[in-house]
Amino acid sequence: MGDFFAELAKKLAERWVSLLLLPGVLFLATAALGVRLGHAHALDVDLAAREVSAFSEWFARRPAGAQVGLLVAVLVATGGVGLLVQAMAGVTRTLWLGQWPRPFGGLRSSLVRRRRVRWHALLDRRRALTRAHPAETRTAEQQEQIDQAAARVNRVALAEPGRPTWLGDRIHGAEAVARDRYGLDLPFVWPRLWLVLPEAARADLMNANTALATAVAIGSWSWPLVALAVMWWPAALVAAAVGAAGWVRARGAVTELALLVESVVDLHGRTLAVALGVADDGHAGPLTVEEGSRVTAVARKGR
Repeated sequence: MGDFFAELAKKLAERWVSLLLLPGVLFLATAALGVRLGHAHALDVDLAAREVSAFSEWFARRPAGAQVGLLVAVLVATGGVGLLVQAMAGVTRTLWLGQWPRPFGGLRSSLVRRRRVRWHALLDRRRALTRAHPAETRTAEQQEQIDQAAARVNRVALAEPGRPTWLGDRIHGAEAVARDRYGLDLPFVWPRLWLVLPEAARADLMNANTALATAVAIGSWSWPLVALAVMWWPAALVAAAVGAAGWVRARGAVTELALLVESVVDLHGRTLAVALGVADDGHAGPLTVEEGSRVTAVARKGR
């Protein structure tokens, strides 16, 4: 157990350094320099070099105790900024996954309607190609056209859009597939399903969720940078770049997470149904809608 906790502490330290310490120190240095430059001299490289040189000379003249005290103060400030970013990570996740609060309900509904119109238009195009080129006489070129049309549908969403954002619709799509194909209300069923999963499946899901959390943490650094832009406008450009980098990483992480969730439901839904006593252990394969509905009834308990 001692080795386990030592390894765990090492991994936590690595994550703290990579996600909080280094970005925090970089932000504090950027903030200090940006405040000195201001809007008027925002891109004055010579002034920035003089400021850095002056600070280096000032720091070198300080006694050793003062230098250590300053470094400790920087670490404390870095920790404070890191805690702020951690607090804002929940806001970032809610924003990206489209789980917006009620005051933004009108905007949310409008964006969902727009995404649905686009998705249905692309779906109608794919269905029209399928009808125009029956499978019995379909050529390889025609099949490629159908596949490309299906890919365009899936790029928007894997099921009818229900969230105002692309990331949110990837999670919503997994929930929709579980409901429509297997009769499972995934938000209620998931905790029970998690308990019957093998360790390998759990590990894959946790890795995908960790990748998403890391992407959210990266994107959340854009919040303090936006605040810094009030005093130094180039910080707004940096904030946009950091937010975009986090968003791109989140797209990959959510795609993998949604596919894993859907696969877990395909492969282990019946295991849960058997464990709950609503399906026969002698059968194999995915759940039927009737079996899944019985699992949902047990999980919801009338709620």
